[in-house]
Amino acid sequence: MTSRVARMAAVLAAGAGLAATANYGGQQPARTYWVKLVCESADKIATVRFGPSGAALERTTDTRILKSDISGPHGIAFSPDKRNFYVTIGHGRPYGTALKYDTDSEQILKQVGLGYFPATADVTPDGNFLFAVNFNLHGDPVPSNVSVVDTNQMLEVARIPTCVMPHGSRITHDGKRQYSACMMSDLVVEIDAEKMKVSRSFRVSAGKEEGFAGIPEAKAEHHEGMTMPMNMAAITCMPTWAQPSADGSRVYVACNKSNEIVEVDAKEWKVVRRIPAGNGVYNLGVSPDGKYLIATNKKDASLSIFDTSDAKELARLKTKRKVVHGVAVSPDSLYAFVTVEGVGEEPGTVEVVDLQAKKVVAEVDTPTQAAGIDFWKVE
Repeated sequence: MTSRVARMAAVLAAGAGLAATANYGGQQPARTYWVKLVCESADKIATVRFGPSGAALERTTDTRILKSDISGPHGIAFSPDKRNFYVTIGHGRPYGTALKYDTDSEQILKQVGLGYFPATADVTPDGNFLFAVNFNLHGDPVPSNVSVVDTNQMLEVARIPTCVMPHGSRITHDGKRQYSACMMSDLVVEIDAEKMKVSRSFRVSAGKEEGFAGIPEAKAEHHEGMTMPMNMAAITCMPTWAQPSADGSRVYVACNKSNEIVEVDAKEWKVVRRIPAGNGVYNLGVSPDGKYLIATNKKDASLSIFDTSDAKELARLKTKRKVVHGVAVSPDSLYAFVTVEGVGEEPGTVEVVDLQAKKVVAEVDTPTQAAGIDFWKVE
């Protein structure tokens, strides 16, 4: 993982005047697509537009809440009606925060404190709850948790213990299950979103695949604040993302260490196949029509497009800059929007991928360290 506090004053000025756009060919869309993303070391929310005239950075908004340090926005998620969006702020003293924004004005409406370094977040289909993983990036290697927030009152109604370094919160389309992956436990965790408790977990370590009721670490004798010994040799997958398929029948797990995607049958709770992936596969997205799985390859400066039916890698596309991060797919399954963090004081980037042509058709610079991204609207 890259440091979330290393980039200081020089990068905070980024964000204005970055509307440069490049188009790499291919038919431009007849409609206009909008996404929002967060830029972690710049403390910015960026709005990107892609349409007949290409891609452009439409606006940026400051999301800094710490006055003496980088706040580190990491995750962003829209409500189903798109009237609001939520941003997780990673840094705190020591706890992080979730902010509720009005989409049109980008004004903060409410906020709530969460756990240590909240990262990825997702909203239930009814819009009532936000599930945010508390990644605990800078803390001791102890089991962490998932915060559940009532989005109407912006109150944390549950903090569900899971395992070490949870990341990649995603909820199934029916709203019944939430999945995350724990980097330092080699686990994918399933939460019953209605009961707000862990239902199952699955160890994805190669040769040690095993399903559990609940969390296996829960049987160990430890508690919050007690450091767990880290057996790095036993961590063979180092999962960074757990992505349910469009119909919820599969869960795709990104193994950042072993460079593969583990496909788990969500009903039988067993491994279906291991899919070779790019170096440092990091975040995943699926097209709403269920045809494509898109993977960002963090260490390889590339992204991959897979056919979900046979797990064939249809294309591996190089990105403009290094440290590839997140992905959001348009509702019509035509385009994927991928964030690239960049290195040092480089701008971040949003790359627009035509999923039918299997190529990058536009890119636009953003403030530094482009991270979490979510789809807003089509006009």
